Amino acid sequence: MTSLAFAMPAEIVDPSVVAPPGDLDSIEPPMESYQHLIQMILLLESLELFWKERTDYFAAGNLTIYFSPRQLKSESFRGPDFFVVLGTERRPRKSWVVWEEDGRYPNVIVEVLSKSTASIDRGLKKQTYQDIFRTPDYFWFDPETLDLAGFRLVDGRYEPLSPDASGRLWSAQLGLFLGVEGGQLRFFTPEGELVPAGLELAQRAESAEQRAESAEQRAESAEQRAESAEQRAARLAERLRELGVDPDALK
Repeated sequence: MTSLAFAMPAEIVDPSVVAPPGDLDSIEPPMESYQHLIQMILLLESLELFWKERTDYFAAGNLTIYFSPRQLKSESFRGPDFFVVLGTERRPRKSWVVWEEDGRYPNVIVEVLSKSTASIDRGLKKQTYQDIFRTPDYFWFDPETLDLAGFRLVDGRYEPLSPDASGRLWSAQLGLFLGVEGGQLRFFTPEGELVPAGLELAQRAESAEQRAESAEQRAESAEQRAESAEQRAARLAERLRELGVDPDALK
């Protein structure tokens, strides 16, 4: 019976090595395209809004992960497009330095493919995330072809995730689905609801406000119509009295 292998702390092969400062700067290059930038921001923003009450995780995009067994800044580093580390302090960081973070590696990694990086993301990086990072959930997404693939670490090896009826992939680490919506990679709740980003939340709030205003306007209009009918009845009764007719006798 297979079991899910969780990310374990890194082993520092030489404890005598003096570690460099933990506030190493990220050295990742700019995102390859505006499309890549928007995708990374969308994942980061929507997850942070969805988990706004949580303080036990760190999520980042295009940030360097330093993982040298010799604790050297000049070797063994990677910069996933998006990653999440669970069971850690939620605070800003210049980079993720494994030996300064109790040996923790990302629980979830997402790579956004491009023509220049696709082979590396599908090959070398996948191997690194499997064998060294031991990241439980790994996904890649191609914004051009909308190809989405996911893998779960089982007994030390990545096994492909099977999509559900909607073509979405389940991340056991996040407790969320990943799927394509409007040409972008998005998070979905276990119930299939889209995890909204900031603009969408603002639009929802604006729409709710507009619906409330519309309901208020309808109520005011109904009240005005009632008042108008009452006024017409009063005028008619007054006219009947002028003609010598008792309006109450007509009821």
